[in-house]
Amino acid sequence: MNGLKTDEDGDATGTIECGVEAAKHFAFAPGWRNLNHGSFGTYPLSIRKVLRKHQDDVEAQPDTWIRYTYPRLLTTARQAVSQYLHAPLETVVFIPNASTGINVVLRNLVFAEGEVILYAPTTYGAVEKTIDFIVETTPAQSEKVAYTLPASDEVIVAAFEKAILALRKTGKVARLAVFDTISSLPGRRLPFEKLTKLCREYKVLSCIDGAHGIGHIPLDLTELDPDFFFSNAHKWLYTPRPCAVLYVPERTQSLMRSTLPTSHGFVPRGKGEARSPLPPRTNGDSEFVHKFEFVASVDNSPYLCFAPALEWRSRITFDRLRGEEAVFAYCQQQAREAGKVVAEKLGTGILGDAVDLANLCNFANVRLPLSFRDDAGGDEGTAIKMAQWMSEALVEKHSTFMAFVFYDEAWWVRLSAQVYLTMGDFAWGAERLKEVCALAKRGDWKSG
Repeated sequence: MNGLKTDEDGDATGTIECGVEAAKHFAFAPGWRNLNHGSFGTYPLSIRKVLRKHQDDVEAQPDTWIRYTYPRLLTTARQAVSQYLHAPLETVVFIPNASTGINVVLRNLVFAEGEVILYAPTTYGAVEKTIDFIVETTPAQSEKVAYTLPASDEVIVAAFEKAILALRKTGKVARLAVFDTISSLPGRRLPFEKLTKLCREYKVLSCIDGAHGIGHIPLDLTELDPDFFFSNAHKWLYTPRPCAVLYVPERTQSLMRSTLPTSHGFVPRGKGEARSPLPPRTNGDSEFVHKFEFVASVDNSPYLCFAPALEWRSRITFDRLRGEEAVFAYCQQQAREAGKVVAEKLGTGILGDAVDLANLCNFANVRLPLSFRDDAGGDEGTAIKMAQWMSEALVEKHSTFMAFVFYDEAWWVRLSAQVYLTMGDFAWGAERLKEVCALAKRGDWKSG
């Protein structure tokens, strides 16, 4: 146990070894195998203790805590974010989730005729629907860049560049490009650094959906220098839900005039200072920072768990590594090995090269042993229903969940590596996948 001492709340005073030992720090139900960390994340018991302490404090003296205590604590939390992301303090604020982030960005931008939003073909569904809404309610147009995974970084960057140039030939302009750090389904690290540079060269605003970013891969936002970036801390950093970060450099902060929902920090044109029920700015916060300090009456205590989550991560150990290096190394190695093990047991393959060092992340995508033509009659709607049935069957029959996606006429399972999992968990998961695929092939999904 490496001298680790824990109490019923998961407090720790020593190192935490990845695998079985780390699993003891989470609140999973007996028998539940959490093989889909990537969708919603989870957090250690010791962080739950921090969360509930803040929730108790606000109820003890609501006005005092919300008006005076919370802003000070929030600044401390933002300082932790600033250091972790290598970003100036005045550029980072907290928001509930990545969906809020894309809405803040798109609903603040003012679009003109002929301006186009470019986005990746693997863009998350809620993000694509937000783009659709903007197109429906403003003069903006949208265009999905064309490529299919697996595709090399060079192919992806070239596809975006081709789209930018093609728009220019028609008299239109790419106003904004939306792309991921790591796409959701299939889960694959994208060349977001190169895409950000491309946007800068062609004077296109870059908007990075980093939902799978913070805590998943190392990030240096000063070096990356996007125009907008948002990321969920509750997915991979081990903060409670909801907790996300919005980064906006000073050069584009004037474009972000309102929070979502619009709140006290909004300054209507020609009407002077914002009128807020909270104390005025006294600690040097910018107008941008101040408007996100109090948006609405919601539970903001997850934001205050960012630094404690970093402290917990600092105790993780793996193969002589500790802290962030240990977390990244264990999960990335596990993802590659898990992909191979599951693919071998299923008799299929992995999406792309599992050992592509340029695209290391905590996901592996393994093809399921099903035929689009024979098992789904070549009908995409049927294929999606089958995937939904298999997901539910895993929950009901085996007390686990795995994320399926029907992509490029094949079913894929997205494996999520994590510090509390072992290769034994993935070997077990492979057997369960074989079972549900056999049932789906037999047609059991039709009566589900």
